[in-house]
Amino acid sequence: MEIKRLTDEILGNYIGLVNIYHDFHSHPELSFAEHRTAEQIALHLRSEGIECRQIAQTGVLAKIEGTAPGADLHKAVVLRADIDALPIEEQSGSPYASQTKGVMHACGHDMHATILLGALKVLNAHRDELGCTLFGLFQPGEELNPGGARGVLAEGPFDDYEVVACIGEHIEPTLPTGKIGICPGKYMAACDELHLTVSGKGGHAALRGNIIDPILPTAKLIDALYEIPALSPDQSVPTILSIGRIEANGATNIVPDQVRLEGTMRTFDEQWREQVKKLVNYHCDNIEKKYGVAIERNFGSGYPAVFNNPRLADVAFKVVADAFGPASIATLGVRPTGEDFGYYTERYPSLFYRLGVGYSGEEFEAAKAGSLHTPQLLPDTKAIGIGVSIMTLLALHFAKI
Repeated sequence: MEIKRLTDEILGNYIGLVNIYHDFHSHPELSFAEHRTAEQIALHLRSEGIECRQIAQTGVLAKIEGTAPGADLHKAVVLRADIDALPIEEQSGSPYASQTKGVMHACGHDMHATILLGALKVLNAHRDELGCTLFGLFQPGEELNPGGARGVLAEGPFDDYEVVACIGEHIEPTLPTGKIGICPGKYMAACDELHLTVSGKGGHAALRGNIIDPILPTAKLIDALYEIPALSPDQSVPTILSIGRIEANGATNIVPDQVRLEGTMRTFDEQWREQVKKLVNYHCDNIEKKYGVAIERNFGSGYPAVFNNPRLADVAFKVVADAFGPASIATLGVRPTGEDFGYYTERYPSLFYRLGVGYSGEEFEAAKAGSLHTPQLLPDTKAIGIGVSIMTLLALHFAKI
């Protein structure tokens, strides 16, 4: 497909796509409650004659079989968009702001879904240029651990196919509209929760002989935990172990029985991820022996790390440069936030890239678009056409691998 012809076709459908985006944004739904969103997606797909079905409770899976000469329908390309919103009260001032109190598309999943719809519409119209099976996955529940990706894969929708590429994108308000950000290799972190309870024997703070104070052991434990990142065998990527909540219900003259800790662990390698947990247990064991306390440990396993296949990243760099010029590419570094797209990268060659929505040219102001997961997020809708173009071109190129 010629790039100019593709661009003209997408621009011809631009207003319709923006209207769809406004509708999604005005009617956000929380994780695994995306009933209206899924219904609207299915309606749009079926109006284009695109086959689709329910998946992972409140998701939608579309399928397009290519009819290009010599098409290999056993080979598959998966395009994925998440569709859930966040429990945030919108303060963007937008005329199409959320109509649901306390719920907002503050992470751009409404734009992700719109872009995927647009790409599927174009690809379906040009299935005679598509040499494989194409899946469009509208995934629920990305924001809620354990994530909708696990539910999708549990159903095995791609088990009978050779998935040559799984493609996902995420809006990025810190990038100007027209920029595409890619990080080959390790990109986003595996995320785990840490819940610890240090138990002693509380009592009167002045009668130290009658208590087993959990406060000092807790302080020593936190100090030991914060030393763990320095032991990482790969210092080129960060290891984060951070305690965000400490609860000790004592008083000035009361030592509590327990201290509760909650925190997060972020790593970029599965072996090191497991080693960090072992080191946490090692330090807990030592503190127990030294201070006579008991430490309950609970690791809340989150999403795996996102790894961008280097070969797919190289192809994407070339595709974006050919379509929009070399200046449109931003090479990104690793990002210690999490994404359940990591479940797909564990299983299939995958690419997860960033789409600039921070406005462009003289208009570029990072503050104008707001920030992800905040009430002020207001991405540039001009990015929708660019996003559809990139996703469509990538699908066509990866289908030839």
